[in-house]
Amino acid sequence: MPGATEQKIIDAAVRLFASQGYDATSVQEIVTAAEVTKGALYHYFRAKDDLLFEIYRLLITSQSADMDRIIGLGLSAGETVREILGSLVVSTAERVDETAVFVRELHRLGEDRMTEFRAERRRYHETFLAVIEKGQADGSFSSAVPADTVVRIALGVVNQLPMWYRPDGPKPPSVLAGEIADFVLSGLSAGGQYPERPA
Repeated sequence: MPGATEQKIIDAAVRLFASQGYDATSVQEIVTAAEVTKGALYHYFRAKDDLLFEIYRLLITSQSADMDRIIGLGLSAGETVREILGSLVVSTAERVDETAVFVRELHRLGEDRMTEFRAERRRYHETFLAVIEKGQADGSFSSAVPADTVVRIALGVVNQLPMWYRPDGPKPPSVLAGEIADFVLSGLSAGGQYPERPA
């Protein structure tokens, strides 16, 4: 986890990148908004794209840890998928500015950072894919749709959240999480049944 000064810099960058864009934001503006010195910023980040990547890294690291924790609980396939999607939707909604910034500014990363980005995304995708494949193999899920297509659809829905989700909107993250999980599990249903949301 970042220390207090590093977190102040990251928070300031997220606000500025979200409100005025990556290109339009100068290092000096980030320094001023974070109330730190330029030397402090460069102590943690060599360049602006390092800061952009760190915004994403913190998010995906947290989401990957949540998924690993859920898988470790040993729940049924349906419950595991519900918990993974619920955690992913809530964390994405709660950090919608970070997600929006990264999706919008992804192309600003250099080749080395893009390689890291792809590796992190691949790990998350493959871990979730293994959950779906296991459920299809043991009959918990229908195999009518290939597991990789299920994962792409499920993650695609979540990745679109920054395009339309608003913190002051009519549905809190927990409600959206339940609805999205219902949608995915309904499609995976082997016999028209899927795990109901907890009361």
